[in-house]
Amino acid sequence: MIRPRRSCLAVPGSNPRFLEKAQQLPADQVFLDLEDACAPLAKEGARHAIVKALNEGDWGGKTRVVRVNDWSTEWTYRDVITVVEGAGANLDCLMLPKVQDAEQVRALDLLLTQIERTTGLPVGGIGIEAQIEDARGLVNVDAIAASSPRLETLVFGPADFMASINMKSLVVGEQPPGYPADAYHYILMRILMAARAHGLQAIDGPYLQIRDVEAFREVAGRAAALGYDGKWVLHPGQIEAANEIFSPTQDDYDHAELILDAYAYHTSAAGGAKGSAMLGDEMIDEASRKMARVIATKGRAAGLTRTSSFTPPA
Repeated sequence: MIRPRRSCLAVPGSNPRFLEKAQQLPADQVFLDLEDACAPLAKEGARHAIVKALNEGDWGGKTRVVRVNDWSTEWTYRDVITVVEGAGANLDCLMLPKVQDAEQVRALDLLLTQIERTTGLPVGGIGIEAQIEDARGLVNVDAIAASSPRLETLVFGPADFMASINMKSLVVGEQPPGYPADAYHYILMRILMAARAHGLQAIDGPYLQIRDVEAFREVAGRAAALGYDGKWVLHPGQIEAANEIFSPTQDDYDHAELILDAYAYHTSAAGGAKGSAMLGDEMIDEASRKMARVIATKGRAAGLTRTSSFTPPA
């Protein structure tokens, strides 16, 4: 199952008002955060607040994710046990930050399996999202992408990554001064290739200048152009832009559906069992079908409806 993740809203687990408000916002995914958004003294209370919100809230079909703390801390195992034992039936995925190697994902997989078996939840039902946030994680990203059948996404974490490589910038998501090209291109493409090679989604990280929606659009547009499936949003004002940028246009969606219908007809016995055919002035073939399927799948996930239909030639 491929979940829509055009907009992935970060919600502090220690803030009851935000936990309630997030349920009404039109983000595809919410992740309730136990890591950076929670002070150490607030983490225990946040675990229970998240369990309550997952069990009692109305999330309206959103993908429900909890970001636990990373394995280098003393909080991770208790995050997982409390949240999954308390609200596993109302949880889609756990997000594991600062993933550096495949073993860290496998450790989370093992712990999840034990909890699912103990509580009677379907084994393997809870997915994992892995955040790539430093040089070691990027170097090991192929092994990380292949580490677990639970894995659903690879997520770029730009702030920690910038710090890990000593990038000369304090503005997360912006280009560092003195470098004339896109400083994030290699990182984004490296994560994207690993994700696609293993059938995973790729999600871009946050843009922290939350009131500058036009700048958010520019940064998100670069990731969408590469083929990313979505981006983190830190403020309600970024959600609409993310949903738009990571959705096909109506024209592209309609055209993709027409290609799929036309190709299915022309390759059938009724259509002459052709390997290629014309759709208007455009030649379509198997490669066209594959490209169209990507756009059509994204359009359907975004809730687009067709405004045109295919009519077989007389």
